[in-house]
Amino acid sequence: MSQTLTADARPAPVFEIDPEAFWHDPYPALRRLRDEAPVAFVPQLGAVLMTRRDDIFVNEKKTDIFSSDQPDGLMTQLMGQNMMRKDGAAHKAERTAIFPTVSPRTVRDVWKAQFERATEAVLDRVRPLGRANMVTDIAMPISGEALKCITGLTQIGWAEMDRVSQGMMDGIANYAGDPEVEARCHDCTAAIDRYIDERIPALQAQPDASLLSVQMQAGLSDAQIRANVKLAISGGQNEPRDVIGGAVWALLTHPDQLRRVRTGEVAWQQVFDEYTRWISPIGMSPRRVARAHVVEGIALQPGDRLFFMFGSANRDEHVFHNPECFDLSRDCGPAIAFGAGPHFCAGAWGARCLVAEVALPMIFDRLPGLRLDGAVPFGGWAFRGPLRMPVAWDV
Repeated sequence: MSQTLTADARPAPVFEIDPEAFWHDPYPALRRLRDEAPVAFVPQLGAVLMTRRDDIFVNEKKTDIFSSDQPDGLMTQLMGQNMMRKDGAAHKAERTAIFPTVSPRTVRDVWKAQFERATEAVLDRVRPLGRANMVTDIAMPISGEALKCITGLTQIGWAEMDRVSQGMMDGIANYAGDPEVEARCHDCTAAIDRYIDERIPALQAQPDASLLSVQMQAGLSDAQIRANVKLAISGGQNEPRDVIGGAVWALLTHPDQLRRVRTGEVAWQQVFDEYTRWISPIGMSPRRVARAHVVEGIALQPGDRLFFMFGSANRDEHVFHNPECFDLSRDCGPAIAFGAGPHFCAGAWGARCLVAEVALPMIFDRLPGLRLDGAVPFGGWAFRGPLRMPVAWDV
């Protein structure tokens, strides 16, 4: 847990990782970190990693120490300073401005029906085929169509929505500094600016509940509006996509758990909660250390970069029994898949609705005999999900 600065505090121990192995499966290294060095500097990532759930739960709320304001961070540099990279009053003001788009009431009364229509269209298109890639042919378009509605960028296709989202995701996780990845990210952010420009006149004439529109109605600056739309796209596409695909895989590889859902013993909401605990689609959240502090006896200095490792926290053996098992009877209350502080994911209600109330039940209902049809590799540690998922069903 956190302490005040003391003379006997020590520097963060150095913990080496194999970046490629960490990308393919971060969980063995994260377990070692929790056991051996819960606050440690990882040179391959250029950051201190905080890996235990209770440490993260307490310290994420201390925005005066662990600041989201990161002027030199990749997200700010590549996408603009969105509300996720602000603290205090500035963050609260923008979060309040966008609330009419993401509130539980808006999700229920506006977005859910649109999610249902879009998901039905995707499944009607693939059902006669008898087989598909769950990630690219089903989860990706479902997520993309939902995000088009929420952002207000309804004029683009779901494939383009996925392209620009993935380009930004790759860019803000580009800690190795690959120039090609950075160039693709710039191309994607420029495309989003063009799409925003195209939609502004229509939304000025006829406002709606979309993110672009409610920000315009709230009087946010042009820079604020664009940065927050990019933020929504960067997380609002790949995370629901990865959870839809990953949760389908989890159920198909755990037929006993799927049987419990089909019989009504367990709700689809529990599938969502347990999957996002087990394989957190958002594996970490970065912070800048704003002032000297000590956590677990480790001295942190102003300017240090620190990652709250949500993917590790949600498998913390000190909190969860058999955390590496997918278990729908588990109490997921302590999980922090969407964060634990003032930056708790604003899109959580929309994601829960899309995945648990719409996509998962419709997929299993409309694709009878759904089954895996090949290997399912996963990838990522900052953002994690299935890379491909061949499936088949009865026609």
